[in-house]
Amino acid sequence: MASKKSRRRRSKRGGGSSQNAAVATVTLQPGEVPSDEQLEAEAAELEKETQGKYDLAKKDDYNLTKLQHMSNDELAKLAKKEKVEDHTSLPKQKLVFEILKARARKQGLMVGEGTLEILPDGFGFLRSPEYSYIASPDDVYISPSQIRRFGLRKGQVIKGLIRPPKEAETYFALLRVEEVNGQDPKKIHDLQRFENLTPLHPNRRIHLELDAEGLETRIIDLVAPLGFGQRALIVAPPRTGKTVILQKITNSIAMNHSPDSEMPAKVIVLLIDERPEEVTDFRRNTPESVEVVASTFDEEAGRHIQVAETVIEKARRMVEFGQHVVILLDSITRLARGYNNAMPNSGKIGTGGVDSAALIKPKKFFGAARNIEDGGSLTIIATALVDTGSKADEVIFEEFKGTGNAELHLTRKLVEKRIWPAIDISASGTRREELLLDPKELELVVRLRKVVSDMSVVEAMELLRSRMAKTKSNAEFLMTMNLG
Repeated sequence: MASKKSRRRRSKRGGGSSQNAAVATVTLQPGEVPSDEQLEAEAAELEKETQGKYDLAKKDDYNLTKLQHMSNDELAKLAKKEKVEDHTSLPKQKLVFEILKARARKQGLMVGEGTLEILPDGFGFLRSPEYSYIASPDDVYISPSQIRRFGLRKGQVIKGLIRPPKEAETYFALLRVEEVNGQDPKKIHDLQRFENLTPLHPNRRIHLELDAEGLETRIIDLVAPLGFGQRALIVAPPRTGKTVILQKITNSIAMNHSPDSEMPAKVIVLLIDERPEEVTDFRRNTPESVEVVASTFDEEAGRHIQVAETVIEKARRMVEFGQHVVILLDSITRLARGYNNAMPNSGKIGTGGVDSAALIKPKKFFGAARNIEDGGSLTIIATALVDTGSKADEVIFEEFKGTGNAELHLTRKLVEKRIWPAIDISASGTRREELLLDPKELELVVRLRKVVSDMSVVEAMELLRSRMAKTKSNAEFLMTMNLG
């Protein structure tokens, strides 16, 4: 009997099983914690409240994206209305930041949107295409936990509720992810990664022909037709009108494949190592739907690389969502130069001072263009500089020659005669063009090529220009031209 009492005494002193001890520590009285039903009701109420704030914030006329697209004069007027101090002395990005803070103080939360860039430490920022994805004060911070929870990846367009920075903070912070590339965040886990998508030859036509006056795009449609997923090079000596042709192609794609068309496409123009005035000209002479991203010649090579990699990652994410994306790059040569200048010396310097390892990433950029089976596509139309007098440019062109599946060659011979567009018809062409052209159209184009093959570059272009000017469309031109 004594032994039984001692065993019970030891148990009361804590010497019993760990299971008994654990049970003792979590003994709760009724009412000390909420019931499951109560918690679920509170969670639903919180979700409803947050959704209400999001819906209210969406109705605000001045969200982050709209402010970033406003002109300096419009921002100055709004800053004065919001009583932002010293607004006349602030740069645009800082002015947007201060206006956002002023408006957020009134309504608590706002809607923010941008393209995700994830830094090595695991956190990220939403960058704006309006600033060519350069870091700015009005960027939105995303925590590592949010990135992990939703499986977010670089290049995705994130939209959600943001709050203003607290006392010791510098940036706006994302509170809740509402959309990823316009879709519910829960759906992105089911997407195939870009690398796992099946590439095919381009078999869906990109129509460039706009009107009777647009001879440049009408000629390209005949001699080097483009399809969704094309990897095209515009081979251009200096002063042969490559920028004008690139603008014409941009406008044609944006008009013919607008968001409300049967085959809508997102058009992104990427200008690397370009003159600032050329960037302004491009932005003013292309539709608003076109995204113009630039890194000018006065910026570091690392900046060229950062811009290019952000754009290509954004395009890859859009293709994963089944969209068609067209990137017009000016130029692949300058991008390769940027990688070469930024790369540490590997000791394998080749002709022209080009490091053999420096061209791997530019090739990966260009090689990303592809037509996806049962899905979207990524089209890249890049200019390649030749006859610049630089040995490095020659080496770069030789590396990229043959990697594309369409080439458009420009020539100085036509420029010297003041004939535009300066397209070398015989040297230009598209691989597997039979997948893009109607059989009858293909037959007539082949016959046209046979006729101009016996002519000089100048004679061929003069013939094409004079005959096409008399017709309203390429179909009419091909049907009425006597090709023998």
